[in-house]
Amino acid sequence: MHHFDTITTLKSRLEKKEISSVELTKHFLDRIENSDLNSYITVTKDIALEQARLADKKIAAGNATALTGIPLAQKDIFCTDGIKTSCGSKMLDKFIAPYDAAIIERFKADGAVMLGKTNMDEFAMGSSNETSFYGAVKNPWDKARVPGGSSGGSAAAVAAGLAVASTGTDTGGSIRQPASYCNLTGLKPTYGRISRYGMIAFASSLDHAGPMARTAEDCALLLNSMAGFDERDSTSVDCPVPNYLTSLSTSLKGKKIGLPKEFFTEGLDPTVSAIIMETAKEYEKLGATLHDISLPNISLSIPAYYVIAPAEASSNLSRYDGVRYGHRCDNPKNLEDLYKRSRAEGFGMEVKRRIMMGTFVLSSESFDAYYLKAQKVRHLIAHDFQEAFKAVDTILSPSTTSTAFKIAEKIDDPISMYLSDLYTAGANLAGLPASSAPAGFINGLPIGFQLITNHFTEDLLLNFMHQYQQATDWHTKVPEGL
Repeated sequence: MHHFDTITTLKSRLEKKEISSVELTKHFLDRIENSDLNSYITVTKDIALEQARLADKKIAAGNATALTGIPLAQKDIFCTDGIKTSCGSKMLDKFIAPYDAAIIERFKADGAVMLGKTNMDEFAMGSSNETSFYGAVKNPWDKARVPGGSSGGSAAAVAAGLAVASTGTDTGGSIRQPASYCNLTGLKPTYGRISRYGMIAFASSLDHAGPMARTAEDCALLLNSMAGFDERDSTSVDCPVPNYLTSLSTSLKGKKIGLPKEFFTEGLDPTVSAIIMETAKEYEKLGATLHDISLPNISLSIPAYYVIAPAEASSNLSRYDGVRYGHRCDNPKNLEDLYKRSRAEGFGMEVKRRIMMGTFVLSSESFDAYYLKAQKVRHLIAHDFQEAFKAVDTILSPSTTSTAFKIAEKIDDPISMYLSDLYTAGANLAGLPASSAPAGFINGLPIGFQLITNHFTEDLLLNFMHQYQQATDWHTKVPEGL
C-alpha cells in the first residue's frame, strides 16, 4: 500500500476491492502516530475509522462518489462538530465547535474520511507555521526547515504521506507558499467560489479556502466537492460549478501566457528565475505562447495587503474577549482586567502585532492616510490584472522568492517574513484564482511556479497545471526515507 498514491489511484483500488477504506485509514493513522513533524493538532482516530467503515459499505453498495473512503486532513481553521477547532491559538485551545463548516459538510456528504485537524500559524497569521501555539511544523524535505504557512501542517501532512490530500486557506499566499516549499499542487480559487461558512475569519475579504494535493487532477476532484453556492455565506457567489475534471485534457495550443516584468526583476534569485523560465519553455512545447506583460501597481501589493489584512483581523478578533469567545483569564479584578489579561494570555506575538497594526490604521486619525489609500491601491491592482487578461489567458510567475528557509531564521524579522508573500498577495487583493505547482529543485529543496487566471476560470487553471504535469514529473518526487 503506497501512502504517496493520488486520490485517482486510490479511488480505483477501492473500487476494485484491492484495499478497503478501513485498511487505508489505519495505515495513515499509524503513520501519523509515528511522525515527528508536528503536522497535526488533533487526530480523530475513532471518527476516521467509523467514517471509513461507512465508506466501505457505500462502496460495496455501489453508492460511492469520487472521494468516498479517501483519508483527508482538514486545516484546524474549519469548524468540525464536536471536535476541537483551535486555529492554532491558545485563545481557542478548549473550543469544541458546535457545528460543521460548509466544506466539512460537503466532504462528509461525499464519504471522505477525516484523519484529523492540521497545525497552522495562529489564526492563519504567518508564513512559516512557527506562530502556532502548538509549536512549529517541520518540512518533510528537511526537518530543520519550515513547511511554509499558514497551511504548513496541511502541506507537511500530504508531503510526508500522512494524508492523501488536505484543505488549506489562503489569505495572502498561505496555500501556494507551503505548496511550493513542500512540492505539492495547491489551489486558491476565486473569492466566493467556496463557502467561508464555518471557516474562522482572519481577514474576511481576503480569506479563501482551497485544496492541497499531489496533482492538479486531485485538486480538481477536491474542488468538485468544495465549490458551490452557500446562502449562509454572504460573500458566496451563486454561479454554476463545472465538473473540473472535464477540461483537464484540453490542448493548450494557442493559449497565451503572460510573464509580468515586475516579477522578473534583479531582486529575483537567478536560480529561481531560471527554473520559472524552464517552466515557460515547457509550456511553449505544449503549444502555448509567451508574452511580456506589465502589472504596474503589483509592487504595492505587500504594503496594501499589510494594511487591509491587519485592519480586518483587528475587527474580526475583537470578539475574543474572555466573555463571548475564547480563553478567559483566572480571577479577574474587574471587567477591564478580564479583557486585558484574557487577550494578552490568549493571543501570541504575531497576532498581537497585527491587531495593533490593524487598530492603528482604522483609527480616526489614520483611516484616510492608510486604510482608505490601501483600498484604492487594491482597486488599481485588480484593474491591472483585468487589463492583462485582455491580452493573455494566464499569468506565470514564481510562487515564492526562495526555497524553504530554516526554522527560527526569520521569526524575529517580521518584514522579511512578510516579503514571503511578494508574488502571492496580489491575487488575494484581486480575488483571482491562483495556484502553485512543482517546478523543480534547488539544492534538494522543492520550488513551485504560480499561475493566475481570471475570475471563475479554475477549470482553465487546472487545465494548465494538468497539462504541465503530464509532460513533467516534478510532482511525483517525494522526500527520501518516508
